[in-house]
Amino acid sequence: MFSNNNSILRVGDWIKGKSRDGELFIGYIESLDILDEKVNATITSSDDESMLGKTIPISTNEVKKLPDPKVKNKEQIQYFIDLALATGDEEWFLELSEKLNSMRELVKGV
Repeated sequence: MFSNNNSILRVGDWIKGKSRDGELFIGYIESLDILDEKVNATITSSDDESMLGKTIPISTNEVKKLPDPKVKNKEQIQYFIDLALATGDEEWFLELSEKLNSMRELVKGV
């Protein structure tokens, strides 16, 4: 856990920011380097397509934590499940799968 000017940053948080070369990006935190005040982020979306999938060190002052997604319907959950699979986030995948199964059980009960 690490704090920057915006909020507390943790491994797995989704962030946005600019790289040293000025490219906009969205990614998630793989690890934190408290001594150097950097996060190592895996890039999932960027102006520079060559950054996609790479894990890069970024100063905590250059990133902003994205709000947690508020999942409202089955389609959103399925999209996030695909994203969890693509990023290899097993914990998030299991959490989302549980939500999807709960929704299915509610529908069966109606």
